[in-house]
Amino acid sequence: MELSLNKLPWYVQVGTFVALAAGLVGVFYYFYVMPAQADMDIRRKQLATLRADITKGSTTANQLGQFKAQVAELQGRLESLKAVLPEEKDVADLLRRIQTLATQSNLAIKGFKPSPVVTKQMHVEWPIALQLDGTYHNLGMFFDRVSKFSRIINISNLDIKGKDKPDPNSTITAQCVATTFVLLEQKTAPPPARGAAPPARGSAPPPPAKSN
Repeated sequence: MELSLNKLPWYVQVGTFVALAAGLVGVFYYFYVMPAQADMDIRRKQLATLRADITKGSTTANQLGQFKAQVAELQGRLESLKAVLPEEKDVADLLRRIQTLATQSNLAIKGFKPSPVVTKQMHVEWPIALQLDGTYHNLGMFFDRVSKFSRIINISNLDIKGKDKPDPNSTITAQCVATTFVLLEQKTAPPPARGAAPPARGSAPPPPAKSN
């Protein structure tokens, strides 16, 4: 039996056309419009992320000069700190410096004996026993110069004795402990060789290979 739309009533023809059109629209929306909208939503999110990154990068670029100035300031502070707390101790250099201060104060150093260091968390205390010869006035000048010295030197255990037979330039002998400080150098352990596993704790070393 042949079926022709022309033989159907007009309202059936219109309904059939509307249903067919609706089906085609639904298929087009499901297979084309919805994926396109999902892709657009993803691209909008990516665009928003890129714009946020660009804004952040622009802000960082604008602050780069400020960061460089801060780094330069911190480096200057570090150099100043190294002058006050050196990273290593040098007996000869410190002796020359103290000798210079004593000479400028008209004092004579009769003894210079470094004592064992005392290690703290961030620095090392380095006490040095001094024996000085001179006058009260010159000793005061020496302590004043030490207090103004660029490197930190603390004076303790001061013991002053007058001489039985003084002369104008030597009326006392003084003993004290001059403690200076050394900044501990932060050393990092070398990384292990690639492919080499660290030995287990408490395990014995492998035996040596036998030679033929």
